Amino acid sequence: MDGMGHIDWAYDLARNLLKESLPRRWAHTKGVARRAESLTAILGDQADTLIAAAYLHDIGYAPDLVDTGMHQLDGARYLRDVAHADDTICRLVAHHSCSVNEATQRDLYDLLTGEFDEESPELAQALTYCDMTTGPDGRHLDVTDRLGEIHARYGPDHLVSRSITAATPCILASVRAVEAALSDVRQSRTA
Repeated sequence: MDGMGHIDWAYDLARNLLKESLPRRWAHTKGVARRAESLTAILGDQADTLIAAAYLHDIGYAPDLVDTGMHQLDGARYLRDVAHADDTICRLVAHHSCSVNEATQRDLYDLLTGEFDEESPELAQALTYCDMTTGPDGRHLDVTDRLGEIHARYGPDHLVSRSITAATPCILASVRAVEAALSDVRQSRTA
């Protein structure tokens, strides 16, 4: 499947799984994909894969896909076992936004890492950047505002809040790495 066909397929699959049952999640997903599109300058040929993964990153929230309760793992399993998606996309969905921290909180670390290897740092950081700089309504947010929004939505004692707290150094490092790469591209264009 060519790059654009890959993106169209991912968009259609995510729309079918999220638009009606989880419209706010669908708005977030579309915003994450827009952020992914903005990274073409730093990702080159890998941008299409990132955009497709951005559309698919939260499909594990779809009511029909929930199995373990960890959306990253449930989405990646569906992509692998039912949709027969590209391995790179499955790994990106499984590990997006430093998911090993949530897997640890849910006692699913061995399951996650046993089923899905991590993806290249450049793509994994890029997807984390896109997710963690996009609010629930699809609008761009600063990473600190996004982290605050997650904590406010779930409350301090919720498993997701605890996971995000543990993942914050990884999330911030990912966002800073992508921002630095974007800055380098801008500087090279003006030099």
